[in-house]
Amino acid sequence: MMIVMRIFALDASRSFGETVAGEIGAQLDLHEERVFEDGEHKVRPLVEVRGRDVYVIQSLYGDEVESVGDKLLKLLFFAGVLRENHAARVTAVIPYLAYSRKDRQTKPRDPVTTRYLAQLLEAMGLDMVVTLDVHNLAAFQNAFRIGTLHLDTRSLFAAHIQGLALDGPLIVASPDPGGVKRAQLFREVLERRVKRQVGSAYVEKRRSDDVVSGSLVAGEVEGATVLVLDDLISTGHTMLRTARACLENGAARVLAYAAHGLFTAGANEAMLDPSLSRTVVTDTVSAFRLSAAAREKVEVVSAAPHFARAIRLLHEGGSLVELIGE
Repeated sequence: MMIVMRIFALDASRSFGETVAGEIGAQLDLHEERVFEDGEHKVRPLVEVRGRDVYVIQSLYGDEVESVGDKLLKLLFFAGVLRENHAARVTAVIPYLAYSRKDRQTKPRDPVTTRYLAQLLEAMGLDMVVTLDVHNLAAFQNAFRIGTLHLDTRSLFAAHIQGLALDGPLIVASPDPGGVKRAQLFREVLERRVKRQVGSAYVEKRRSDDVVSGSLVAGEVEGATVLVLDDLISTGHTMLRTARACLENGAARVLAYAAHGLFTAGANEAMLDPSLSRTVVTDTVSAFRLSAAAREKVEVVSAAPHFARAIRLLHEGGSLVELIGE
């Protein structure tokens, strides 16, 4: 007899969670969140979780209501109360995983926050973490001692590009040498989708005192539509620097693709810059920081069906091989 599944989405991720649940053919289970006068809060399920297979959806990015820390603490406390009430299995579904960019020491006494985050999640008794397009896959997988499932945007973005029916040569470009492997794997999926050859390129990236520079392009981009791929967009400066470098080397147009659109200070100007023909992100992060004009140049592809399929397969004990590297 199959264990009953419960799906919760904490309030900050309710909209995304409702879409995921809808894709599964289910409804979100009820829970309560209360914030007290002194800023403390409590969160609890309002349905039976004993012996259930429980999935908790919470994307970890700061917004106009809650900080990253607020959202993380609620997720940790909710995982704890689920264990307290004897859930059979607890899986955290974290569309955007905060603190994954600091995965190694680059300066003396630097923190390795990827590992610290893993330790916090493990300490609350989670069985598995599911997320999308982390900054460094190897660092993410090595940080956890519990199960992890890493989804990526290759199939989502390849399908989107296929629908554009772009003429002329296509090039997948990485905005820095560190992202070459990500771009290579995406290029292979895209080639199968569009059934023609897709080239590759990357742009140099130098960082000194937190100032990023570099404009040399490795690869032939003249006359091509260049698809710049990255895991996230923060200020947008990296995408813009890459686009300008490609256009200066004769590219016909540049489209930017990233799983997570954080769109921090400066992103409005970057998105509106004519060097970027279009920017495509998923809905793991709300684009609340973008102006109405900037939103006109940003297209959102939903990752909810991807997560819904993962949850269904996890619950039913199906093979996850097809989800890994799609």
